[in-house]
Amino acid sequence: MGTCTVELVNTGTELLLGNVVNTNAAWLGQKLFSIGWRVSRQTVVPDGDAILSALREASARSCVVLVTGGLGPTSDDVTRDALAALFGVGMKEDGEVVRRLQDYFASRNRDMAPGNLRQAMVPEGAEVLWNSHGTAPGLWMPGKPESSLPDVVLLPGPPRELFFMMEEYVLPRLKARSGGAHERMINVKTAGIGESDLHELVDGGLAAVPGLEWGYCARAGEVDVRLIGPESALASASEVLQLRSGEYIVSDDGACLEEVLVRELAAKGRTVATAESCTGGLIAKRLTDVSGASGVFHFGWVTYANEAKEKELGVSCQLLKAFGAVSEPVAGAMAEGALHQSHADLAVAVSGIAGPGGGTPEKPVGTVCLAWARRGGETLVETRHFPGDRDFFRQYVAQTALVGLLRILREG
Repeated sequence: MGTCTVELVNTGTELLLGNVVNTNAAWLGQKLFSIGWRVSRQTVVPDGDAILSALREASARSCVVLVTGGLGPTSDDVTRDALAALFGVGMKEDGEVVRRLQDYFASRNRDMAPGNLRQAMVPEGAEVLWNSHGTAPGLWMPGKPESSLPDVVLLPGPPRELFFMMEEYVLPRLKARSGGAHERMINVKTAGIGESDLHELVDGGLAAVPGLEWGYCARAGEVDVRLIGPESALASASEVLQLRSGEYIVSDDGACLEEVLVRELAAKGRTVATAESCTGGLIAKRLTDVSGASGVFHFGWVTYANEAKEKELGVSCQLLKAFGAVSEPVAGAMAEGALHQSHADLAVAVSGIAGPGGGTPEKPVGTVCLAWARRGGETLVETRHFPGDRDFFRQYVAQTALVGLLRILREG
């Protein structure tokens, strides 16, 4: 049996207006895939009549439809009504739901508003899924093959309630139906190479792997390669990636660049220091966002002004006057100063022009000089240009600095 498909319908006008970020869909997709179910489509609709239309469309394509939201006590919570209309059944008040609602409010010394009884209305034939974290029960309506209707599961929208009910009721049943996961996904993270260049390197080799599904996702300074398939296909695809693009691979377990860097620094017993100007501490932030960073990162400087570069890192006034703050000699001196002051094993320094002002014909906005110093080794420096807005520039500079650290670390 292959991976089964399920469709998600997320309801709520607030999702479409951007007032609430739809984190439920990502969580559901990951959980379902891990037990052998693939989310084939996700639809977000506003409260109201659009819910029934979305249910009808999804039911024509899937064997299971999961619906989130619209189970509350207010007039715009109409998901239960849409389910009843889809199956052509009536609604009835469930006495056990009424009792639980009354107990819920009594335990909190609150009066129950009459509107809460809307949550006790259950479409005929639906099974109630009890909610231990809120008032809205979920519902599981068994499919009707003779009417080409799939199983439809209604779940509350708040993540705390949704996650509990999925783990308690939905995932175990779906896992039993699928027999467990039949495919696995590997997310290989690469850095230091563009999406089109990576595609040219590896796509032909991946295409030759039987039973493999793959795709690319580009972010600032990195590209993820998504591999899906049986274990034999994943093993072959991993070999292709290692042979053709091994120097750019950051991780094959989904770990991000800074996580891998902290992990490998710790494994080798190495420490790192940072000296930043144009990034304003972003490199240090990314490192210290990782749990365990305190074991490998002890010192970081943000030396925005020339005076700070002189006082804190020992960059000479003559060097700054001769070459300017944004120069390879100054970046190199910053890295070496950080290495000396911190007694770390590695140090990275950056100095650049983030813009929008401050550029010159010789050094336009987007210019950055990076340097990597290592104890007992030479200092490496380079000049790069990242045209774009201020945030884009800072993100790419920090990414390039961390990629350089990882390469130096791996080269020994």
